[in-house]
Amino acid sequence: MNKYKTSIKEVGKKLHIDPAVIAGVISRESRAGTALNDGWGNKNNNFGLMQIYKENHTSDESWNSEEHIFQGTQILVDMIEAIQTKFPMWTKEEQLKGGIAAFNIGPSRIMNLDVDVSTKNSDYSNDVVARAKYFKNHGY
Repeated sequence: MNKYKTSIKEVGKKLHIDPAVIAGVISRESRAGTALNDGWGNKNNNFGLMQIYKENHTSDESWNSEEHIFQGTQILVDMIEAIQTKFPMWTKEEQLKGGIAAFNIGPSRIMNLDVDVSTKNSDYSNDVVARAKYFKNHGY
């Protein structure tokens, strides 16, 4: 993960999101690229460090480039904003976890505070947040 640290921090700065959260998503989605086959995962349906779903997004960038991290993080930011709009009374922490879950399953499938009920292994946002805490403690 450390080889992507500078890019992750730069993207976080540009998109106003904690780099530790970006690192948490990358860790969960691709194990910093180690779980991928030439950048592809999930039976060649998802691409790159952040595993962008090819049905919804295209990318001309290298799977491990700063541009790819930017694209994936912009999608994450969009999901957080969608959850903020959908659930304006939730706390910022609840909205963040909802947005992280929405990155995995889409905002329409987030119905209440049990945001992980339909995510992979029913723990996506909790796992990403736990990983983000680890990365926060390691300089992200």
